[in-house]
Amino acid sequence: MPIQVFQAIVDRVRDLTDDVRELDLRLKEPTDIQFKAGQFIAFDMTPPGGPRLIIRPYSIASPPQESDHVTIVFNRVPGGRGSTYLFSVKEGDTVVFEGPQGSFHLHERTRDMLFVATGTGIAPIRSMLQDLTNGGYGGTARLYWGLRTRRDVYYRQEFDAMAARCPNFSFTIALSRSDEGREDYTGRVTGLVSERLASVKNLDVYLCGNHAMIRDVTEIVRAKGLCPIYREIYYDDPTPVPDY
Repeated sequence: MPIQVFQAIVDRVRDLTDDVRELDLRLKEPTDIQFKAGQFIAFDMTPPGGPRLIIRPYSIASPPQESDHVTIVFNRVPGGRGSTYLFSVKEGDTVVFEGPQGSFHLHERTRDMLFVATGTGIAPIRSMLQDLTNGGYGGTARLYWGLRTRRDVYYRQEFDAMAARCPNFSFTIALSRSDEGREDYTGRVTGLVSERLASVKNLDVYLCGNHAMIRDVTEIVRAKGLCPIYREIYYDDPTPVPDY
């Protein structure tokens, strides 16, 4: 899939939490994008006359079947060039980006799948899960998603509906700073993986989030046996490693 330059209209701005925003970008020119679930688009943030190119990538959170628009999800990062720009755009604004790019995407669909995300690393995995459930996937898909507190949770109703519609899909949210009950797991998502992953037989693993989670979950999975592990370190702008 060749990389193209796209113009798009900001169709919808939605605040998912106090510091996480979702943008729906309706394509204007070209009017269609072909991509693999998990890939990203990139915005050129280089200031006029800047000495070096500054590019900020954002994973596509919508499925490939919805090819007339893309959805992106991102954190507010104080002083971050990318998030500052994207938090400033309004519905009706025109934005320009390049894409699609990236080697983090769904591979074979003949095996069971485990998805592990932290924070807004859920974006490409949301695209993958929507693609799978739209396409008649016959395996078992599990999502473990690490966040800090209940205030940081979004997309729960969407994943609840997906699980109700697709009995082979399940998800658990791990809250590292919560002692509340409900169905959430209390603790870091790495602990959730360690406790609940019994076998890696016939399994593909997809990891997206901060580098500490990816390192630790990779070690946990490899200790249980050999299976394909696909990884992407995900962040909006350089920040300290989150504790989830």
